[in-house]
Amino acid sequence: MGCGSGKVLPEASKKGYVSVVQSLVAFGKVRDDDDPKEQKEKRGGLWFSAGVDAPRLTADSQRQRRRERRRDGAAKYKDKFEPRVTARYDIKALIGRGSFSRVVRVEHRASRQPFAIKMMEVEAPEGREVCDSELAVLRRVSHANVIQLTEVFQFPQRVYMVLELATGGELLDRVVGRGHFTERDATRALRMVLAGVGYLHNLGITHRDLKPENLLYYHPGADSRLLVTDFGLATFTGSEVSETDGGNQSGGGRSWSLRTTCGTPEYMAPEVVLRRPYSCAVDMWALGVIAYIVLSGSMPFDEDSSTRLYRSIVRGKYSFHGNPWPSVSNSAKDFILRLLVSDPATRLTAEQASRHPWVVTMAASSSMRNLHRSISQNLRQRASRGSSRSPSSTAGPGDARSAGAGDG
Repeated sequence: MGCGSGKVLPEASKKGYVSVVQSLVAFGKVRDDDDPKEQKEKRGGLWFSAGVDAPRLTADSQRQRRRERRRDGAAKYKDKFEPRVTARYDIKALIGRGSFSRVVRVEHRASRQPFAIKMMEVEAPEGREVCDSELAVLRRVSHANVIQLTEVFQFPQRVYMVLELATGGELLDRVVGRGHFTERDATRALRMVLAGVGYLHNLGITHRDLKPENLLYYHPGADSRLLVTDFGLATFTGSEVSETDGGNQSGGGRSWSLRTTCGTPEYMAPEVVLRRPYSCAVDMWALGVIAYIVLSGSMPFDEDSSTRLYRSIVRGKYSFHGNPWPSVSNSAKDFILRLLVSDPATRLTAEQASRHPWVVTMAASSSMRNLHRSISQNLRQRASRGSSRSPSSTAGPGDARSAGAGDG
């Protein structure tokens, strides 16, 4: 989850691809620590159906299978939990796994309120570093559109972070599941993301791994707030700027710089790819990529070769060709154009982006045409390309969260 000390940019075609396909597929996640049989099963969902004659699992049956696997996973890790933790929380299901962590759904024994606990292994120096960095950020944040840390249990071998439990699904899950999606729906989601990201930037925090699967709805209802989550790569410069990053924090964190090459390749800003010092403006580039995906179901920078991908990013080479772009307003395209700017100094800040006419008016002057069909088709096509790749050409999301030269 953290940034390593190697000097090689993350592989896009091999390591970043699965991470991107994950964010575009509404059912299940393929992880690098799943065995090949499980990966094949997870790819057998609705998006990967070979045709009408192929055996198909219903969404309900898939959810049931995932629930059973999570319960089994929870039982496996329950014994590892410290008694002081299990005395307060009842372990329910395994939610996810990372290089140094396991995330489980729990229930507070007294209030019966659900939470998520992130159990982090901190014996190894790398795990301790990742944990300390994430805690430094989470302990400082309190915003409706940012995941909230509730409680922390610290032990020599493990640290347990009790977090809000977001049950409404990922951003793209909601887009696909609605059956009807317009530009107004897109602005409603992006306004919440901008609110959360702007808050972080004003605190001097750069997320460094913004992508659709790290944007979760708090509950399944239509009025749910959208949360920025997963701060494994985030950095709070307030305490690090003089020692690590060599800059000065002012004006909402826009003048200091970072140097670590990390993140998910397809969402990396040009300055990160070029290994140049960068600021929180990298998050705004990632938001431009996210806006492009949300409105089209396609990636602005989508190459099989990592070399071609990075070249496209550095050149800022993308287009608004193909469906549904003819149905998307010029105002929405202008919003993306002002975020996917190669020069970070002229890229919109979170505050400026939240004041863009398309966002402020919630696409009032845009067509209310339903973009859902084209978005879904593009998502299915990309998922199909991902499923047709050989296992040797893919890797899990943990590998895509990558390494490079260290800060400072």
